This record gives sequence, C-alpha cells and structure tokens, in this order.
Amino acid sequence: MNKNRLEAFSDGVLAIIITIMILEIKTPEKDSFESLKPLIPVFLSYVLSFVYIGIYWNNHHHMLQATKKVNGSILWSNLFLLFWLSLIPFATSWIGSQHFSAVPMSVYGFILLMCAISYFILQNKIIKLEGKDSVLNRAVEKDRKGKISLACYILAIPLSFVSPWISGLLYIAVALIWIIPDPRIEKQINKI
Repeated sequence: MNKNRLEAFSDGVLAIIITIMILEIKTPEKDSFESLKPLIPVFLSYVLSFVYIGIYWNNHHHMLQATKKVNGSILWSNLFLLFWLSLIPFATSWIGSQHFSAVPMSVYGFILLMCAISYFILQNKIIKLEGKDSVLNRAVEKDRKGKISLACYILAIPLSFVSPWISGLLYIAVALIWIIPDPRIEKQINKI
C-alpha cells in the first residue's frame, strides 16, 4: 500500500488541529493593551501546543520519509496517534483558561504521554513491516530522547498536583529536546 495518502491525511488533520487551537483564542472586547493581559495564559498555552504539534508533524514527516510502504496496522496506528493529537486543542484551551492549574496540567500531560506512546506504537509497526534492517530501525534503535520524554511526562502528571509550574517546565523541557528536527533519520537516509 502506498504511503502518500497516509501522509496527506495526517498533514490535513494536523493543520485542522492548529486551526482549532487558534480559533479558541477569543479577541478581547476592548481596544486596550490592558484587555490583552487575561489572554497571556491562553496565548502561552497555544505557543506550547503549537510547538508540540510542529514537532509531531516534523518527526512524522521524517518517519514516513524513511518508510517505503504501509499496511492496515500502520493505518490504524497512525489514526491512534492522530486521535491523541486531536485532543491537544481541548487541553490547550483548558490549561490556558484555568491559568495552568493542577488538574488541567495533569490532563495535558496525560494527553502528551499518550501522543508519545502512540507515536512509539506507530514507529514500531513500521519497523515490524519493514524489518530490523530498515532505515527507520537503524535511526531510532537507541531512542534516548523518546525514553527521556516518556519519563518526563510520567513525572509531570503527578507533579502537577505538587506544582503545576514544575510539570509545565517538564513539558517545555521535552519540547526543547525535540524542537530541532531529529537528524537520526536524515543521516540514515543519506547513507543509502
């Protein structure tokens, strides 16, 4: 099965997710700079989530660049990833409107954790189809960044009840780890 439709569909869903997030930011009713102040948490949550969606789009693109074919299992795994990514606008709106309070921050972390797990599942389904000698497997076999990310999310969820700011810093740390596109796949592709 050709991977082009999977890529196009995923790109479309991610574009819609970003659109939904920006539409959640309501314009102030007054025309003063002071009226923008209540929107600061909403805007900050949007920026963080926009970066996360961008990271997933970028890494998803690289992963599919290293993929030759897809099957039904990969299609369903991709939908599982898109499901969790589609919940980011909800959590983004909630953490922004509630000024990064504990419960919304923990839910945000849970959604990010599930995004990471579903990405890992998709990655492994592709490797299973293409084999241990595949470009993707050679590129991600150690995956320190992925393991660090999972650990940060798992820590951040309960820590949000101790201090939502600590969990927020962990979410930012994970984003910073991934903000530069993963060069491992490009290196493996260039070796071919």
